[in-house]
Amino acid sequence: MKLYYSPGACSLSPHIVLREAGLAFQLVMASTKTKKLADGTDYLAVNPLGYVPLLELDDGQRLTEGPAIVQYIADRVPDKKLVPPWGTMERYRALSWLNFISSELHKGFSPLFHPAMPEEAKAIFRQRLLERFKWVDAQLEGRDYLMGPAFTVPDAYLFVVAGWGKHVGVDLSGQKNLGAFLVRMAARPAVQEALEAEGLAK
Repeated sequence: MKLYYSPGACSLSPHIVLREAGLAFQLVMASTKTKKLADGTDYLAVNPLGYVPLLELDDGQRLTEGPAIVQYIADRVPDKKLVPPWGTMERYRALSWLNFISSELHKGFSPLFHPAMPEEAKAIFRQRLLERFKWVDAQLEGRDYLMGPAFTVPDAYLFVVAGWGKHVGVDLSGQKNLGAFLVRMAARPAVQEALEAEGLAK
């Protein structure tokens, strides 16, 4: 498998999950700005949308969208229990988390990274994100991870998206449960390996 990624982007989530799964894969850096691969070829020929992540399977099939990719990876190694089994209520709760992080958190950051967005508008988006993160913080009360005591794929997504806050002025320091979660996640070997591979390790 090949994972097309950009350092620190949302592709870090499936990157972490691939390492948690212990599956063999190749990392391929794709610039989301220039739309070029490291060898100079056009990433748009691989993904016409031009964004990451994209997972290319060994048979040539390609899968886009992080929440779908992490489920695909997790379902390849059911014994690792990275996502609950299909048909269970817990699976739908994991899907609920993936959708919430995608729509309410991930997309909420997009305007903050846009250089043309007026500062007045960015202030509104920061406040909205902070309210959402406060809700997440409350859900983590008494829990190590989003789904309970064990890591599952929504945790990787939350870790990545919450990490963007410090770059765009979304102060999450007051969220003690979320803060403890981020420390716990950062200590996981798969997370440390992914950060190191993307040149993001401190």
